[in-house]
Amino acid sequence: MTRLKEYYQKEIVPILIKEFGYKNIMAVPKIHKIVINMGLGEAIHNIKILDSAVEELAIISGQRPVITKARRSVAQFKLREGMSIGCMVTLRKDRMYEFLDRLMNIALPRVRDFRGINPKSFDGRGNFTLGIQEQIIFPEISHDKIDKIKGMNVTIVTTAKTDEEGRRLLHLMGTPFRT
Repeated sequence: MTRLKEYYQKEIVPILIKEFGYKNIMAVPKIHKIVINMGLGEAIHNIKILDSAVEELAIISGQRPVITKARRSVAQFKLREGMSIGCMVTLRKDRMYEFLDRLMNIALPRVRDFRGINPKSFDGRGNFTLGIQEQIIFPEISHDKIDKIKGMNVTIVTTAKTDEEGRRLLHLMGTPFRT
């Protein structure tokens, strides 16, 4: 069992039961999955960017990404339906907890001028989305092999019913929210 999952079960669950007054342990919010998405508009013109993004996302997440395709054609962007324009990974169970642990404790503190994450990035149902501008904040990525700086979106999907429950869950798990 991962360190963060064990910490959640032993420390966080009792705190959340006490604070929100849950009657059943199954009602306590938990992290359901983490989705990492890299949208690459430049992949229309240069397919090698997509290949390097897939490789880097596989190194970061420990899982092979899925290539996302365009749903409809957009003439202004010279985009046709079915063209490859990005990649994504959905992490669950132990890999999810390991990635979250690395993100909160290793990667985010490496961001230049880091003052914390905006706590208002919740969607109204307890899910949190974080935008990362550089993939080089992860120590697994070698600076020498990078051809272009690429950003990514990390969405943490929780079983929380409200933003307040989701915010408290992520705060207890060690998310460095801005105060």
